[in-house]
Amino acid sequence: MSKQITQAELESYLWGAAVLLRSKIDAGSYKQYIFPLLFFKRINDVYEEECQKAIAEFGDESAADFPEYHSFSMPKGYRWEDVRNTSENVGSALSTAFKKIENANLEKLSGIFGDGIWTNKNRFSDSLLKDLIEHFSQYTLSLANCPEDELGRAYEYLIKQFANDSGHTAQEFYTNRTVVHLMTEMLKPQSNESIYDPTCGTAGMLISCIAYLKEKGIEWRNVQLYGQEITDFTSCIARMNLFLHGCEQFEICNADTLKYPKFIENGSLKKFNMILANPPYSIKTWDRDAFASDKYGRCFLGLPPAGRADYAFIQHILKSMDEKNGRCAILLPHGVLFRRDEYEIRKNLIQNDLVECVIGLGPNLFFNSSMEACILICKSQKDEKIKNKIFFINALKEVERTGNESYLTENNIENITDCYKSFKDIKGFSKLVDIKEIEENEYSLQINLYASIDDKTVNKTEIKSVKDCIKTWEDISSNISNDIAQIDKLLEKSF
Repeated sequence: MSKQITQAELESYLWGAAVLLRSKIDAGSYKQYIFPLLFFKRINDVYEEECQKAIAEFGDESAADFPEYHSFSMPKGYRWEDVRNTSENVGSALSTAFKKIENANLEKLSGIFGDGIWTNKNRFSDSLLKDLIEHFSQYTLSLANCPEDELGRAYEYLIKQFANDSGHTAQEFYTNRTVVHLMTEMLKPQSNESIYDPTCGTAGMLISCIAYLKEKGIEWRNVQLYGQEITDFTSCIARMNLFLHGCEQFEICNADTLKYPKFIENGSLKKFNMILANPPYSIKTWDRDAFASDKYGRCFLGLPPAGRADYAFIQHILKSMDEKNGRCAILLPHGVLFRRDEYEIRKNLIQNDLVECVIGLGPNLFFNSSMEACILICKSQKDEKIKNKIFFINALKEVERTGNESYLTENNIENITDCYKSFKDIKGFSKLVDIKEIEENEYSLQINLYASIDDKTVNKTEIKSVKDCIKTWEDISSNISNDIAQIDKLLEKSF
């Protein structure tokens, strides 16, 4: 008899599939094959569970075919056991089953299994695929054996393991979940809201919002989730991730957000109550010319420099906020706070009084990088007590490290969120600053100008990559240029 699978068993079971692929394919490609198999097994086992419930209720075998009892349609002849019983050309049987299932559920599952090349026998022999299928056949992934929250956590575990294992490709589909948790806690999603991530990766930020609501006992099934992701298969993983977490009201689109924003209403960008995002940092290959004449008015603060699209993403997000209660939290490189070539855009951003809070995070919270990042919190309608002001939090020391992994503890998150809620000045940690003071600092949002930590108390990073050193040098150089410009202005005034 089947029994509920423990979290440890689930995690070991899922990672065991990746172990079977070691030395067979590149670690960065694991996700392209293991996630579709896991999703296939899950929807198959839930379908079989739904069949048994229908038969038990009606006492008739034909009740198993009633569509109203099923989350998805599973065509006969293309279910898990059908593929499992295939003795040769297993890859072809899998590919055919995936296509049949997608076609039977076009509205929900179109393209969800990706475009993995299952029929390449040089990569996937019949014996290897049968080993994988037998491995996944160990457990019945029904809702009774494996509830949505448990499977969802295991799926997130697998995403993190792939991020660890695949090195340089990790950042494009995985953001440190403790940082995501912090961003969610600060924005506090509510029931019946619309929540959007314009660069959603595997949908971790959207799922964090649902987890927050579940934990607080707030109705979450009426929340509308939206995401856009440029990488095709990563958007497929996002959709699988949301389904496996029990989410149904969501829409994930695959396209370049800056070039082809997909969420449009009446010729304008759709508006959302809450936006969370971790855009790709300082990308150089983007269509700047098209953005300059953007028909959705996203260039309202100014045209970002050719070599950095950070403020293009920021403006897209700001334009996507609901005018009455829109709020956003954006994870960004520190350079956006002070780089000289973005001075005019930053000045306009500050003068429009959209920025509510700037939080500086500690180092090593990102894969293969010791860089420090910041969170920019903006609101379409700021509270009266913070109008024409910006709150700065220097959370450089609010980070823990175990082995090679850095993370925020619950205590770190609580310290930051409690401070954010209070808007209180705390020496060496936070300060509420009038925009006039920021203007005097040439519209620099550099956190140390307002909430400075004694350098002796800060944990230093022992090792930095060449790439991180170059990035640090670029940002410092930009800041020096800013300082020189300020000195020049003072000299001009003195003469």
